Amino acid sequence: MSVTPIRLFGDPVLTTPAAPVVDFDAELRRLVDDLTETMHAAGGAGLAAPQLGVGLRVFTWYVDGEAGHLVNPDVTPVGEDTEEGPEGCLSIPGYRWDCRRHLHVVATGWSMHGDPVRVAGSELLARAIQHETDHLDGVLFVDRLDPEARSAALAELAAAEWAGMAAWLPAPAPVVKVSPH
Repeated sequence: MSVTPIRLFGDPVLTTPAAPVVDFDAELRRLVDDLTETMHAAGGAGLAAPQLGVGLRVFTWYVDGEAGHLVNPDVTPVGEDTEEGPEGCLSIPGYRWDCRRHLHVVATGWSMHGDPVRVAGSELLARAIQHETDHLDGVLFVDRLDPEARSAALAELAAAEWAGMAAWLPAPAPVVKVSPH
């Protein structure tokens, strides 16, 4: 497992639809481990493989103390209820805008071992699942903003201190050693 650089807004991999996973092998398990470790180091609620430069349909999440991952997800909204709420992205660090999402979703897919997975999510978990699935489709949350808000967001991003950089590397959590004395 390793903390891996996160691709930044402007990288074409972030706007390219990801390919389905076909091999549930050691390489996929390593990718899920890297996604999880990088997400935790960055303090995120989720991270998708394209954000690490890997064009595969895989993402991880960490919401309300629960971690998980999903391979080849299919997301279905439950009901009509939506909510506009603040959203950020590890590929757009330091910025948040209100984005409309379904309040409840069901996601199906596979574990890294090839076992079927079904996740029912509400509120923040539903938002994270939709956000990460968008990444797999080559869609960024700023693409979902209304035209006026999107235009303002893009102007802010053009002036971001990281604009023009390819990626950023989150710092892994420090190892704390305790003296036996």
